[in-house]
Amino acid sequence: MPPTSTPLEKLGFLTIGLFDEADPRRGHESTLEMIELGERLGFDSAWVRHRHLQYGISSPVAVLAAASQRTSRIELGTAVIPLGWENPLRLAEDLATVDILSGGRLNPGVSVGPPMHYDRVKQALYPHTAETEDFGYERVRRLLDCVRGKPATDFSGVEGFEVFSNRVQPVSPGLGRRMWYGGGSLRSARWAGEHGMNLLTSSVVKAEESEDFAEVQLSHIRAFRARHPDGDRARVSQGLVVIPTDSASPGQRAKYEAYAAQRMPRTAAPQGPARMMFAPDLVGPSERIAEQLYAHAAFREVTEVAFALPFTFEHEDYVQILTDMATRLGPALGWRPAERGVTVEGCQPASSPRPSQSEEFFTPGRAKK
Repeated sequence: MPPTSTPLEKLGFLTIGLFDEADPRRGHESTLEMIELGERLGFDSAWVRHRHLQYGISSPVAVLAAASQRTSRIELGTAVIPLGWENPLRLAEDLATVDILSGGRLNPGVSVGPPMHYDRVKQALYPHTAETEDFGYERVRRLLDCVRGKPATDFSGVEGFEVFSNRVQPVSPGLGRRMWYGGGSLRSARWAGEHGMNLLTSSVVKAEESEDFAEVQLSHIRAFRARHPDGDRARVSQGLVVIPTDSASPGQRAKYEAYAAQRMPRTAAPQGPARMMFAPDLVGPSERIAEQLYAHAAFREVTEVAFALPFTFEHEDYVQILTDMATRLGPALGWRPAERGVTVEGCQPASSPRPSQSEEFFTPGRAKK
């Protein structure tokens, strides 16, 4: 295996949180159970995607509020909240509230751009201001100002029996340093760096100066750090789709390989007018995936990851994948479980602060073989 001078410091995972329209609670519970499992396995972070008018998590902040009360250590992130659907001041209130409830573990990731299918949803979302809404970086700046405690109004003081603040309440110290930008272009990487954010990279980038995915992603990381006040110490997380198969059953392996093969054609060349590039999904034994990651120029530039889980698998598949990530792939990358996590050798779960009713999902050995 190619050597690496810096071991992986933070291991995280990302889930979309799909659910059945007929039984949405079960899908949301599955997401919460995976986050609890992640904490027991020693993962450093768990992230949820954001989907509107689809059968995936539409309110990640609410889901993470619930997760904050069922975990005690694991960091909780959004990857990402599309700000075109949000009022920055109101979102800042929600983020600060959940960060306080979690004990300072929230890592909000955001992105810009108009809402998906905007022409068909704008009358429901912005019936009176649809044509004048600004979906650019200014929306992120407004959110950052609110989260970081800048005045939101020129009024404060006592009015009757009520006391008013001129800034968003509650204020959660440290949250402003844990704001992430999900970017796939040089412009976004530079903007995030200039505004002191952290950078979330994923399996999608814009083919600008190259058609080699790793080279493009590497250029984004370096451009971000060149503009960030912290320079080379600025935080970057990589989010490729990674599916270890060490303890998978033959049926699971076949499913995973078919999933990756179906998505492989889109990785051959830039897609669409925006020239978006997709990274191949990494499927196989952890040792082989580790070799592929060490050969990836952008991976060698980071010390933390939030590997993305596939969209359409079953709960038992995610249990197997997360267990292999924590006990096989992570150690192969030089990572060690967080203090309250399980040991790699025995893979015995630590005690949970609040056991779930579905405790059987949390014993790593119970993933179907």
